[in-house]
Amino acid sequence: MQNSFYYANRKGLPDGRPLCSMVRLAGIEPTTPWFVAKYSIQLSYSRNSHNYAMDEKNYITPAGHERIKSELLQLLNHDRPEVVQVVHWAASNGDRSENGDYIYGKKRLREIDRRIRFLNKRLEFAVVVDNAARKTGEADGEQVFFGATVTYENLEGPDSSKQTTITIVGVDEVDLDKGHVSWVSPIAKALIKARLGDCVKIQTPTGPTEIEILDVQYRY
Repeated sequence: MQNSFYYANRKGLPDGRPLCSMVRLAGIEPTTPWFVAKYSIQLSYSRNSHNYAMDEKNYITPAGHERIKSELLQLLNHDRPEVVQVVHWAASNGDRSENGDYIYGKKRLREIDRRIRFLNKRLEFAVVVDNAARKTGEADGEQVFFGATVTYENLEGPDSSKQTTITIVGVDEVDLDKGHVSWVSPIAKALIKARLGDCVKIQTPTGPTEIEILDVQYRY
């Protein structure tokens, strides 16, 4: 059988080439979960470096991107192969209709593949926002943008003088216990582009209130 190899454009997919123009390795088709996952990881970096325009962008911090990538590779390189091995072993034991190992293994495999598809999609539209220049002082670090950690004080209402610290992150990184809020949340939208010392109006369950920005840092 003739081996087929497709050589990828060294500039990556932002030039408009379809997925099948990526390199095809012997035994790995462009539709396999392994290949699609590797493509998604590469494309998320390529889109960031080439300012690739998309209708839907999944802004994410470098740390958040690494977490998603690590989970995806864990599923692809470890979890899925182990389950596939169990399923093959269980299938060789005879009647599958009453084979608990086989039934559970197939169910677990579907769950893993569903998660792989989800993570692929998130990486496919990921735009990694690196604030290294703001952290080092090379860029303005007093204005609020994606990735900023903001401390603000309530100026009105029953929570007057209360100080709160939040970090504006991607929708896949939200952790309210840590104060990590999505960049599309109302509080983040109100703060973005404001500056240290500014007073802005935000919407709360009890109505609009005014807050003052006390501190802006870039930790991610």
